[in-house]
Amino acid sequence: MARRHPDGGPPRLPAPYLLLVPSALFMLALFAWPLAQGVATAAHDPSTGTGYGLESFRRMVEEPHFWPAVRNTVLLIVVVLPVQFALAIVMALLLRERPRLTGLYFYLWAVPLAISDLAAGLVWLAVFADQGYLNSAIEGFGGSGHEWLSYRNPGTMLLAVVLAELWRATSLVFVILVGGLSVIPKEYDEAAQVFGATLWQRLRHVTLPLLRPSIQVALILRTILALQAFAVAQALTGRGFPLLIGETYEWYVNLQNPYVASAVGMVILAVSMGTAVIYLRALRQPDIVRGAR
Repeated sequence: MARRHPDGGPPRLPAPYLLLVPSALFMLALFAWPLAQGVATAAHDPSTGTGYGLESFRRMVEEPHFWPAVRNTVLLIVVVLPVQFALAIVMALLLRERPRLTGLYFYLWAVPLAISDLAAGLVWLAVFADQGYLNSAIEGFGGSGHEWLSYRNPGTMLLAVVLAELWRATSLVFVILVGGLSVIPKEYDEAAQVFGATLWQRLRHVTLPLLRPSIQVALILRTILALQAFAVAQALTGRGFPLLIGETYEWYVNLQNPYVASAVGMVILAVSMGTAVIYLRALRQPDIVRGAR
């Protein structure tokens, strides 16, 4: 509540609210206003000129690449995320044991964080291209090359995109989990060992519950970033392996239709927000829930 000035002047906002003003303006300028513009553009009906409707969404769902893009995006998330988290947890646990050259291992596993999406896609294109390293190695052993990135082989296209995403983005999950493990006292794990708990029991009942906040953050970030995966798939397959974020690019740049592009963007936004809410509810701390009650 605003406070009246001691000399009878206009009321003043308390200091904490004044400190929040820059952040509020930042959020309004960079998030709220673009979001409102995107919703308005998606709801705009270009056939009427000034009216609003669902014409852009109708064109979006009737476009032949839309549903394959939805399927591929969901498939990529379902396949990549569990493997990424399994690898990142194993890597983080190994690093917690402080093996020799720990610092070297950390930097090697974190290197892909410094590589852009497009550069990662080009690296893996050099592997899976018709004259790439993989076919050259196969032919060197007397085998015959394979069209890994051909539209006739959707399974190998998915494999190439999955491997590229695993290599590129697992390091993000790894760094978050390493940070989470660093604040968990090792005494908890040692006490469980004293009472005869196996490695799996210690991981399931001690480490993972205490790591829940870090897992929650990593899940939200990786799901949102997986929904935005574009450059890797674009470099490897072009439009042969359509993804939702790639459809926004196609509609906006190539088809010159910002209305349908915004409609696809609204779908991505809705899925991102929905999954974030699910993760927040599914992985919330039990003590916080009891305290709220």
